[in-house]
Amino acid sequence: MTAFEEFGVLPEIAKALDELEWTLPTDIQAEGIPLVLGGGDVLMAAETGSGKTAAFCLPVIQIVWETLKDIQSGKAAKSAAESLSPPWTMSALDRGNALAVAPDGLRVQSREQKEWHGVRCTRGVKSGKWGFEATVTDEGLCRVGWSSLQASLDLGTDRFGYGFGGTGKKSNNRQFDNYGEPFGKSDVITCLLDCDNGDITFLKNGISLGVAFNADKNMISNGLFPAVVLKNAEMAFNFGDKLFKHSLPADYQPINSATPQQFISNSNTHSGTASAAKIINNAPQAIIIEPSRELAEQTSNQIKLFKKHLGDPVIRELLVIGGVNVKEQISYLQNTGADIVVGTPGRLEDLIQGGYLSLAQCRFFILDEADGLLKQGYTELIERLHREMPKITADGRRLQMIVCSATLHAFEVKKMAEKLMYFPTWVDLKGEDAVPETVHHVVVKVDPQNDKSWHNLRRHITTDGVHAQDNVRPGHNSPETLSEAVKLLKGEYCIRAIDVHEMDRAIIFCRTKVDCDNLEKYMRQIDRNHYSCVCLHGDRKPHERKANLETFKKGHVKFLICTDVAARGLDITGLPFMINITLPDEKSNYVHRIGRVGRAERMGLAISLVSTVPEKVWYHGEWCKSRGRNCWNTNLTDVKGCCIWYNEPQFIGDIEEHLNVTIQQIGPDLVVPHDDFDGKVVYGEKRKSGGSKYQDHTAQMQPIIQHLTSLESQAQLSYVKRHLTKLTRSY
Repeated sequence: MTAFEEFGVLPEIAKALDELEWTLPTDIQAEGIPLVLGGGDVLMAAETGSGKTAAFCLPVIQIVWETLKDIQSGKAAKSAAESLSPPWTMSALDRGNALAVAPDGLRVQSREQKEWHGVRCTRGVKSGKWGFEATVTDEGLCRVGWSSLQASLDLGTDRFGYGFGGTGKKSNNRQFDNYGEPFGKSDVITCLLDCDNGDITFLKNGISLGVAFNADKNMISNGLFPAVVLKNAEMAFNFGDKLFKHSLPADYQPINSATPQQFISNSNTHSGTASAAKIINNAPQAIIIEPSRELAEQTSNQIKLFKKHLGDPVIRELLVIGGVNVKEQISYLQNTGADIVVGTPGRLEDLIQGGYLSLAQCRFFILDEADGLLKQGYTELIERLHREMPKITADGRRLQMIVCSATLHAFEVKKMAEKLMYFPTWVDLKGEDAVPETVHHVVVKVDPQNDKSWHNLRRHITTDGVHAQDNVRPGHNSPETLSEAVKLLKGEYCIRAIDVHEMDRAIIFCRTKVDCDNLEKYMRQIDRNHYSCVCLHGDRKPHERKANLETFKKGHVKFLICTDVAARGLDITGLPFMINITLPDEKSNYVHRIGRVGRAERMGLAISLVSTVPEKVWYHGEWCKSRGRNCWNTNLTDVKGCCIWYNEPQFIGDIEEHLNVTIQQIGPDLVVPHDDFDGKVVYGEKRKSGGSKYQDHTAQMQPIIQHLTSLESQAQLSYVKRHLTKLTRSY
């Protein structure tokens, strides 16, 4: 297995890379490839020559080829047929431009600060008594309720929609009246509709607020749909797929139990999508826009090299640039067809407007050198193309957007990302490494010479076996004994950290695969339910790795134990805790690891267990024929062995110098003093305002201020005395 295959790249693509003498992925490839393969929107910045083109081309080629394979086998056609009868979800198509819909259709978000953006459900009801739940999952402004297909997406601002807003007002036809009471984050709003009487009622956390509206019967007969409009907010919906948090009133039913005679489908849901999964010559799966012909040609040439060994079906790529006869490009689209199109904005626009290039099956929208494209004035074109692309493809997959830019923090790029992209992951390898303010990172010294508790742990914790041939025993302070003691203590300190901070969700980094396996075994041995965990590393089968990650993401287990390689590209929203069992040997990987927490402005705690003595660890170099698999050569590398001595005190010093900070140290009790971090925080949630404890700071400064006041008084008196002495002498 090559290094690229470790990241999930197909063997056929890896073979092409091997022929190009690409031995290891670059940093941007290591970050970007897993993210794109994982289905997420990605923004990436890296220096020229860093391999950025391959970071998005490799996974795009792979997914396009796999999709073609599915279509060829008929698998995608089955998925497309199933998608023609969508479940009760929020529509990925009948929505505002800046409103993102999660792949399951049950969570929506808009991060637009100044404008409202709405969305309607894929189905509505026309008879019966129904209810659904909407939970506010983040701060912001929201209005939820019922809407006809004639209504604007700005719910409650015309006569065709009925909404209840977080400010405590109900609205219809732009008439905002007081109703019930305000609601906010974590509140559950139950929306009820009695189609027979026309009554629309809202419940807050299970308590009825009374009838809000009496809807027009003719309007109901044409269908009313669950709807919401947001401004910088987020909501989650339950249409009855799981138990409601609060029971519906008598005679009301979950809306997704409506029969075909009682519900109506959203006619806007299927617009712009292909009616079946099939290969259409002029409808590519990927559009890559480059700011110049040279860059477009370069990217196109790279794609040809990367897809070299991918057989039936063959990926068809097309370069669309000015300076080439447009009739040739039109003929190619009509006769041969293209699965991936790389082009410059002007020529792409000409072909799309002329009807020669269709966006009906596009599932990748890629902007290379996006800051250059935006500076050249293509913002409107990009937004227009994005609007025309189906947000859910015929086989039920979500449109992915990948943006590459010299700087991700340019105003134009940030604005575009907020408007068009769905929860994008930012990969910025150009800026200096820094720890986000939302991350509290601390160091715990693991000192086996002071903490003797490891004597009683030997029979419980399995270590990595590097000291299997050494004379290791309690009371013998040899380097080997202390090294083994560190391995024992770190497992115990990890459990202690979990208990002290009541961690119910954390990612735990180990240095090697065997360390991951041993920690997983130890945690399950102590309490399989309380310390539920899964592993993620290169020796686990691909299907197991995927299943383990999904299990952790869905919250079915509390802890994910992984190596650096396996964790590349992980993006788990709201992750509160991270534990370093062993420090990484690369300074940048420290920032990468602790960057798994503290995302989306939520607070995170990163704890690093740092040995005070050298630790002997595995290091399988090129001389190791099996590259570590079933290798037990415990000699040091200078005699062709597979072990080295690891110096964590030096590594933590290098990390502090790299970051230009002093990392806070805490004691073996693992307690983190909150005052050191400017007030109490709740990890996994946003920092509460007003947590600076100003009064505490004032009390601490009072003795110093009094001392300074005394010194100032003495200085003034001294000056006056000297001045009077001079005056006396002059007379």
